[in-house]
Amino acid sequence: MSQTSPERPARRTGSRSGGQRNARGEETRLRILTAAERLFAEHGISAVPLRDIGVAAGQRNHAAVQYHFGDRDEVVKAIMEFRGAESEARRADFVADLAVGGSASTVVDVVSAFVRPLAIHLQPDNHYLAFLSLYITEEGGYEGLIGVRTGASVITLRALLGRLVPTIPKDVLDERWLTVETGAVHALARYHSAQRKRGRLPAGLDVLVEDLIVFLSAGLVAPLAPGDPRT
Repeated sequence: MSQTSPERPARRTGSRSGGQRNARGEETRLRILTAAERLFAEHGISAVPLRDIGVAAGQRNHAAVQYHFGDRDEVVKAIMEFRGAESEARRADFVADLAVGGSASTVVDVVSAFVRPLAIHLQPDNHYLAFLSLYITEEGGYEGLIGVRTGASVITLRALLGRLVPTIPKDVLDERWLTVETGAVHALARYHSAQRKRGRLPAGLDVLVEDLIVFLSAGLVAPLAPGDPRT
């Protein structure tokens, strides 16, 4: 007993030190991600040196970003996963409500379940919408994010949409849904920018978000253009 008792506090101390190191590592990663998000949003994703991100995150080691993430693409994906998880938590609740709701779901419900969880990022210290808007513009969509873990709720919403509007050809509905996914981001990013730079919007934010949902919903079910070969 006398031989083993002194070892127990030593093990607890080591475990606590390891936990503290892990916590510091996570705090550093978060500082790097938020700094990268802001700089990417302000200057463009390809225009910001990784060293500048480290400096903005308060890191004295010039290789801190590479140490924690590897390269620029991994930083981008990590931002998507970090912010996407915040939206996914809210979106999963919307999807669950649609699944168990007493009344039949509508196209507006589906679009609302996509847009409103994005709107949670309309916060003063959050630059995700501007960053995501730039990413979509630079990359031409979301194709470069294959493998990024942001949850399955968006896939569920797209499947539900197909059941709600079976008369729209799949290829057409796929393209229209992509327009919803990208258009919502661009519009919300513009609202956020106007709010930051001018301190005012043409209407209350709740009103603008609601109108955006109605507008995007109408586009999903609009008649096909005359002569569209995808019919």
